[in-house]
Amino acid sequence: MITIDEFRKMDLRIGTVKSAAAHPNADKLLVLRVDLGEEERQIVAGIRGQYDPATLVGRQIAVIANLETAKLRGMESQGMLLAASDGDRIVILTTEKPVTPGAKIS
Repeated sequence: MITIDEFRKMDLRIGTVKSAAAHPNADKLLVLRVDLGEEERQIVAGIRGQYDPATLVGRQIAVIANLETAKLRGMESQGMLLAASDGDRIVILTTEKPVTPGAKIS
């Protein structure tokens, strides 16, 4: 269990996927450019087996924006998208209706 103060430390926002492509050095990774309102970020995500990159462009996704930057197979990931999994299936979390990129999740 975490406290409400610990939860508040997470910067959860909605981002709009501007581009998506297969990672050149990894079979399971996609490289996304995500508009978070005031800035654009690169996010590397392990969803390649579940999503065709072209179907992600324009979609809005839930992102943890204040996660420490990480290198995944040589590419920098500046956040993490949120997804649910049930066995082998991965489903990204999206909005019910369009919102402004960078909108806070609370």
